[in-house]
Amino acid sequence: MNKRKKERLFQFSLRGLDTNLLAVLFFIMVFGIIMIYSASYYTAGMSKAYNNDPMYLLKNQAIYSLLGVAAMLVVSCINYHFWSNFALLGYLFCVVLVMLLKVPSLAVTVKGATRWLRFGPIQFQVAEPVKLIMIVFMATLIVGRQRHLKSWKYMIQLVFPSAVISAMILKFSNNMSTAAILLGTAVFMIYVVHPEQWKFILCAGVLISAVAAFLHYVRTLDPAVLALEENFRLIRIRAWLFPYEYEQDTAYQSLQGLYAIGSGGLWGKGLGNSIQKLGKIPEPFNDYIFAIICEELGIFGAGLIILLFIYLLYRIYTVSQTAEDLLGRMLSIGVMSHIALQVILNLMVVTNLFPTTGVTLPFFSYGGTATVFLLIEIGLVLSVNKYSVKKRLEDERRRYL
Repeated sequence: MNKRKKERLFQFSLRGLDTNLLAVLFFIMVFGIIMIYSASYYTAGMSKAYNNDPMYLLKNQAIYSLLGVAAMLVVSCINYHFWSNFALLGYLFCVVLVMLLKVPSLAVTVKGATRWLRFGPIQFQVAEPVKLIMIVFMATLIVGRQRHLKSWKYMIQLVFPSAVISAMILKFSNNMSTAAILLGTAVFMIYVVHPEQWKFILCAGVLISAVAAFLHYVRTLDPAVLALEENFRLIRIRAWLFPYEYEQDTAYQSLQGLYAIGSGGLWGKGLGNSIQKLGKIPEPFNDYIFAIICEELGIFGAGLIILLFIYLLYRIYTVSQTAEDLLGRMLSIGVMSHIALQVILNLMVVTNLFPTTGVTLPFFSYGGTATVFLLIEIGLVLSVNKYSVKKRLEDERRRYL
């Protein structure tokens, strides 16, 4: 402990930065900014909300990306152990942030969903900082309970804080996708370090069986009765199961996305030549940007993006495996699982393998808050790698002295 205190908190150095991770990250970011412009220039140019400026969203995304890169580099220079000192305070901050969504003067409602807070000129989506803080909190909690991981009692204690935050987000902001990602990230972090992983596989089997039974129940519901009950979640699920019954309303966006994907073929129509973005898909630069990518760049472009994400996740996994301690490993695994879950969910929604839900594609969907906090998460991973490399070099130096 005393040795840890003697370590420098901030160290500005390029030594230890994972250049392969940075290379694939910047390639993804540049690719994403290009696709945001391609998907948004028509909508932005035709809308007063964007000052009729075709480059409005491009410029905003570029600015937030630069801010995010600056924040990432700063975080990468800070010893990652520092953040664990504020894990509990961060958790309480998450609780307060989510509760503030019920304060009318601060909460911002967009298209019926209250997921943003506004403090003067600053507006941000609550889910983004909460995801980051909960990764740090869960990593710190797991380190503190690592000796008791076999006990179901401690397992429940580990999952409970994330379950509470997820339930609050679902209740206060009606954001099921974020709630699922938060809980899924926490469970995966515990799964990685648990000595008896078969228990998680057994639970997954039970969950899959329950989901299958629920889907069978939804299939048998009378659509007329369902419409009268106005249960939008059940309607979304049924629209996913029977999209052509809801092609004019609930399943409209999903079907238009599939048309975009199908029309792209192997090589696509060419960058900027999408037809579906011309008013067919609402806000094509957000959740459904992958459909525009498929239409313009075809299977080749879509496959390239998937390969880039796989390599990005592989580099983060590599950092987790070479981390000097459990905290560094858990932070890296948390970031990896968050990004992986979000990418998988987005691709499944766009390809209609999962019911429609508001989950964005990291670094490709438009969003300033999401971009900044995702880059801060990458900064944590870079910090883990930097200080792990430093520790290994020091150990080797001592060995030879």
